[in-house]
Amino acid sequence: MTQENLLEDYRIGWRSRETSLTGWKEVFSGKAKFGIFGDGKELPQLAMARAFRPGDLRSGYYRDQTFMLAAGVLTVEQFFAQLYAHADLEADPATAGRCMNSHFATRFLDPQGHWLDLTAGPQSSADVSPTASQMPRLVGLAQASKFYRHLPDLQQGFERFTRQGNEVAWGTIGNASCAEGMFFESINAAAVLQVPMVVSIWDDGYGISVPNRYQIAKEDLTSLLSGFQRQLAESDANAARRGIELRTVDGSDYEALVQAYAEIGELARREHVPAVIHVVNLTQPQGHSTSGTHKRYKSPERLEFEETGDGLVHLRQLILDRGLATAEELETLESEETQGVRAARDRAWSAYTDSISDDARTFLDLARDLASATPAVAEPVDQITRSVEGNTAPLRRDLASATHRLLVATRNDDSPARQQLAQWSRDLEATGRRRYGSHLHSESDLSPLNLEAVPPVYADNPKRVNGSEVLNACFREAFQRHPELVAFGEDVGKLGDVNKGLEGLQEAFWIEALEGLTDGDAVQRITDTGIREVTIMGQAIGLALRGMRPVAEIQYLDYLLYGLQILSDDLATLQYRTRGGQKAPAIIRTRGHRLEGIWHSGSPMGATLNLLRGVHVCVPRNMTQAAGLYNTLLAGDDPGLVVEVLNGYRTKEALPENIGEMRVPLGVPEILREGSDITVVTYGACCKVVLDAAKRLADEGVSLEVVDVQTLLPFDRHHRIVESLQKTGRILFVDEDVPGGASAFMKQRVLEEQNGYYWLDEQPLTLTAEDHRPPYGSDGDYWAKPNIESVFDAAWELMHRSQPGRFSAIR
Repeated sequence: MTQENLLEDYRIGWRSRETSLTGWKEVFSGKAKFGIFGDGKELPQLAMARAFRPGDLRSGYYRDQTFMLAAGVLTVEQFFAQLYAHADLEADPATAGRCMNSHFATRFLDPQGHWLDLTAGPQSSADVSPTASQMPRLVGLAQASKFYRHLPDLQQGFERFTRQGNEVAWGTIGNASCAEGMFFESINAAAVLQVPMVVSIWDDGYGISVPNRYQIAKEDLTSLLSGFQRQLAESDANAARRGIELRTVDGSDYEALVQAYAEIGELARREHVPAVIHVVNLTQPQGHSTSGTHKRYKSPERLEFEETGDGLVHLRQLILDRGLATAEELETLESEETQGVRAARDRAWSAYTDSISDDARTFLDLARDLASATPAVAEPVDQITRSVEGNTAPLRRDLASATHRLLVATRNDDSPARQQLAQWSRDLEATGRRRYGSHLHSESDLSPLNLEAVPPVYADNPKRVNGSEVLNACFREAFQRHPELVAFGEDVGKLGDVNKGLEGLQEAFWIEALEGLTDGDAVQRITDTGIREVTIMGQAIGLALRGMRPVAEIQYLDYLLYGLQILSDDLATLQYRTRGGQKAPAIIRTRGHRLEGIWHSGSPMGATLNLLRGVHVCVPRNMTQAAGLYNTLLAGDDPGLVVEVLNGYRTKEALPENIGEMRVPLGVPEILREGSDITVVTYGACCKVVLDAAKRLADEGVSLEVVDVQTLLPFDRHHRIVESLQKTGRILFVDEDVPGGASAFMKQRVLEEQNGYYWLDEQPLTLTAEDHRPPYGSDGDYWAKPNIESVFDAAWELMHRSQPGRFSAIR
């Protein structure tokens, strides 16, 4: 390593350390709400940056500021802008003030939401806070390189995503987070898949206040992970290649760190071998975060080590021992960097406060005009105005609150001054909601919400096939059209999923393993996985982040709970937390509803709706509708969850001639049966139950209008349900979720958001499953979930509430 290399690395390390120290002071001064920093981890991150190549990707966490600075994808000014929550993309291009500090990301998309060239420089997927949640996504980021290297149809046309599969996905994690199941599941998945993934463990011996002896068996991650170590014996070469490379390095030995990262990075890049670099003896000089001091829980001996074991201290001494600089020259360098950090802090603070000061000045001008125009309330107006004038660093919420109070105080005034203030208030509200609420979904021209419906086309005498065959035909055409499409999950490969939706497709799209690739299944477009829902979801996210289109299967809807944290905290928030900077249009496929049994029949749609805002939730009633929804999602650039009806795979359906082109629009209900007495809103498996009940009710003179919502997120974008309610005056929501689940969601949307309450002639009803799980067996299912008779009774009651005797005669 040259003199210039060492001095430049020390300069960046000192800059990062000063950024941490200054950041703590900003929190304690009240200018920022919370701070968490990467001090003590500088040396291994500098070494990692040296091994990083353009097109490589990071999936890390909130200790990685040194790496981001060294890789040239973060400035100190941007760091402080995020610390202050400056909601401006130019100031904080990672999150636009939406994430707390030290949540890093690069922009994968241009302002129009289209992909940038991800090979042009180092890239970072967007950080998440939950511990170890960065790991499942890392598996997918690495697996994409394997696909790009080995799939023949991806060798051209995907240059913006890959350099012929020669990228490495680099993950970072703290030692305590390695106790999480997501960490072990991800390491295991990487070892099975043999993907180019390098995980760095920053081990400072603690997880907040808890030492390693409470976190990790044997108190040593190297020992714990040794079973994953690949064995290089010639007699077992194939098994060896399916392990991981494991290396332990002292975090204060910079030369050893640089060598280790160079060797491991090249190994992963050349051979697609996953690896773990366990960096030990690291320090955390200021403790975990600004929430408390480590002096409360660290011994005097450990606190002394925080000073003597500091990697920057060791690197400084190395430079002095080598005669690469004098102490005076290093002091000058340190002083320059300290002043540079403070100047960057001041610029970031000025930019943040100036953007609000402009609004504050406008508010004060409007408030003074209002005081002059309304002498009767001049005193309270003046009091409210002074409260803003006396605030040296007002927030926009302070301005919004003061404006609201002024408008209330002058509510009987209709002067032009008040009208101006009211308009400014409306503009401030609209701008604020846009500033902090945009990009929950794609806002590009590729959004699936922009796609028009393409109805199915049938022959004069259409072929009737099992529902599974309809799906199979849809997927077959999709795999022919989209070379970047892959599908994986439990039993997806050889069986073609347990319900045959992909039957025969693995063989039809089989890729012959290239020379030197020991496990051909690892690069098949349609393949099995182990029982590991978390990393199946992580693979989907990482692959989609790199331009591929994964269909990742959760075998049954109940099992969604295994992967729900990753789907909720990572996939659903991705576009939002980057303000349109990254997207992962993954499709999650599952099935549910009417299979009997406590753990195979749940419909946790209420939880799904609450936790997956940002993902389109599709609930088709049959496989033709499911096919149309898959086609819509594949043509768009948003993530989606499709819940197929389990009992529909053996139900006969007419096979559309345009199965590969038909599309079902998102957020557009379909009226399955027209009626005049009651609007019944439902979805999925309940559609057939309600239609059967409607036939019986028709014989008794009750006319149901049956509405299939088709998608719960988005829900009825054009308010078609309230149009039905205007005709019937009565509404019943039927749902297999527990009471207060998806039925309450639908009811709120129709009655409150769509103002449906205005058209009601009777109290609205919901008919749901029971609170308990459905027991095993068809009889248990009957008394646990809505059935034909319970729908009949609910509708009858709704029709005859003014005639009590009519209802009592039914039972």
